[in-house]
Amino acid sequence: MIEASEPGLEPALNPAQREAVDHVRGPLLVLAGAGSGKTRVLTMRIAALIDRHGVPPDRIFAVTFTNKAAGEMKQRIGQLLNRDPSGLWIGTFHSLSARLLRREAPLLGFNRQFTIYDEDDRLSLIRRLMEQHNHSVKQFPPKAVQALISAAKNRMVPPSQLSSGLPFDRLTEVASEVYSALGPALKAANAMDFDDLLLHPLTLFREHPDRLRAYQSRFNFILVDEFQDTNRAQYDLIRLLGSHGNVAAVGDDDQSIYGWRGADVRNMQEFLKDFPGAKLVRLEENYRSTQVVLDAANGVISENSGRIGKTLTTRRRGGESVTLLAAADERDEAEWVVRELQKRSAAGDWQFREMAVLYRTNSQSRAMEEAFRRAGVPYRLVGAVSFYERREVKDLLAYLRLVSNPADDEAFLRAVGVPRRGLGESSLATLGRAATQWSKPLLETARIADRVPELRPNVRVAFSNFAELIDAAIRKGERPPADLLEHIIRSIDYETLLQAEGPEGADRWENVRELVASATNWSEVVVVDSENGETALERFLAETALLSAVDREEGQEKGVTLMTLHTAKGLEWPVVVMSGLEHGLFPLARAEEQPSGLEEERRLCYVGLTRAKDKLYLTWARARRRGGELRPGIMSRFLKAIPPAIVDERRTTSLWAPSWGGGTRERWNEGLRERGKTTGYSGDPAFPPSAVPTDEPSQDTPRFVKGERVRHRRFGGGTIQGLIGTGRDLKVSVAFDDVEVGVKQLLVAYAGLEREWESA
Repeated sequence: MIEASEPGLEPALNPAQREAVDHVRGPLLVLAGAGSGKTRVLTMRIAALIDRHGVPPDRIFAVTFTNKAAGEMKQRIGQLLNRDPSGLWIGTFHSLSARLLRREAPLLGFNRQFTIYDEDDRLSLIRRLMEQHNHSVKQFPPKAVQALISAAKNRMVPPSQLSSGLPFDRLTEVASEVYSALGPALKAANAMDFDDLLLHPLTLFREHPDRLRAYQSRFNFILVDEFQDTNRAQYDLIRLLGSHGNVAAVGDDDQSIYGWRGADVRNMQEFLKDFPGAKLVRLEENYRSTQVVLDAANGVISENSGRIGKTLTTRRRGGESVTLLAAADERDEAEWVVRELQKRSAAGDWQFREMAVLYRTNSQSRAMEEAFRRAGVPYRLVGAVSFYERREVKDLLAYLRLVSNPADDEAFLRAVGVPRRGLGESSLATLGRAATQWSKPLLETARIADRVPELRPNVRVAFSNFAELIDAAIRKGERPPADLLEHIIRSIDYETLLQAEGPEGADRWENVRELVASATNWSEVVVVDSENGETALERFLAETALLSAVDREEGQEKGVTLMTLHTAKGLEWPVVVMSGLEHGLFPLARAEEQPSGLEEERRLCYVGLTRAKDKLYLTWARARRRGGELRPGIMSRFLKAIPPAIVDERRTTSLWAPSWGGGTRERWNEGLRERGKTTGYSGDPAFPPSAVPTDEPSQDTPRFVKGERVRHRRFGGGTIQGLIGTGRDLKVSVAFDDVEVGVKQLLVAYAGLEREWESA
């Protein structure tokens, strides 16, 4: 029997963790704070159910939010049990639903070889449907239409109700019409999109109650991780399968940050209503961060209302103060961050790989990347094009999808163009019309292209040859995915095609080789579920389609990590820099239009703060280039919620910056109060950019004269030739010593000019 304190397995559980693990029957809601050991609790609970209470692994249905997390959890459970938990259903909602649907697909009008469409596939299909219905893709962007449809599916809103109540919203009307056509088009292609993987099981259970009863009997225990990130469909699936009440939901309402993609934090509260008598366990002891970091996080999140409520504590008393930096602009901010991280690394405090820079939007990475490159500091950018999204990888996967599911028209359209076979848009449109007329998939129509009189002879041959190439691959039968890939690569001479693209093509060819290697490794470790006739190829394609952004992350570079706050969820580093903490950027201006939006932004800030183990840097800029304009900035409202006693305030050396001393937040509030006297704003409500308080002239404001020598951090030294304007509108004309720079007109408030004698 497993013991919580067994050496080499898991550390001893604290009382709250023990309570969650020891609970057996009946509903359980575990409110797990950041860094409180929820993964330990989940793995120990599953292992205890199997080992201590005799529950067969195949009677347990455990849901995580990434395939990577599921794999790691299954491995840890195996270590606890000293055996493989064979039969355990563990994975993401999408992967477990796909597994279920493989068995039940015929009841829904699909066959078991259905294709899973990713976002690009669905977008391509939506574009085609819009064109078929004579909707302008320029006037109504397909991505916007796709977003509306996906949001409706996540809320379980049918096509007929999408545009109800919005009769004058033409975009929504177009989305509603395309939404109505999307379901039949997917079924005709024997395909499902990501949203369908969640909705089709609900349809199955509604139309076939016997199958619902069968799965309710099959799964005696349901466990759900990251419960705060569930959407309506996911919650309903758990509620149906777990009607017996043996449901353990683990989550943190303070870390619900995916409302924009359908997650509903209210599901945490709904759980307590739908499962009466549910046991509530709070995990409040944090094993990650210092008390200083937690004090900052608790201060920020305490301003949200409607929380179930908890306060994180730790045995790691004290810790370095939170450094709050005021910078001149985004370049000044980035350069300071790089210098500071270099200094800490050189001092031996932390290595670069132990540091991360987090930001609200992807666009903020540019200034940071440039600063790291200029300084020669290693870094890795997370969030760039992932391996499975690369063109050459998607090309080959399209071939495999078509071999697996000959009715997959989106895969046909991508594969038939690689290499180009003299088939243009006109030829494909003609083939498409014939396919529609004959009610056949495109591949089947290509096989009989000689019966389409509108096609030129050479085009008919090209279509027929392509169909024969696919059919030859199909005849390979039960070959491993890697073998099929190599067959296709040779058949289309893909290496020659890519190498002809020059250096970039050579890089793409390396990615192709990596794909084959990945498929080979996959075959060595994955056991195919033959119970429902699933093939290795189908399983391989399903897993590659369902990989999440975090699962796709590649590389182990020993550099500073750069990523968005959303991507950082679930990760941790000894040192964390949160940059761009300005009103309008974080929180985003549009989020402040409604309380729920502001509260989600605050939860995102809380997530960022709790990624830090030892040291936290928070930075903001007095000006930032956004949308091609240099805009003035004001400190984020989130910063003022951090207890002043734990903050070490700093500023860069630009002379225009006031001498903050310890009063940055006080001046922030003071400015708002003064502004409120004339604008109607008071205290610290949400305020528009126009409400940015103006600084009063002070002795810190730089005063320059014609002929004076100055230095700019980027352009170097120069001489002032003239001045125009007053106050914050003061401009200077500077003739710089570097002839390539020449004469520049600069706005003094943002230029960061220093007198040359002061900067010497």
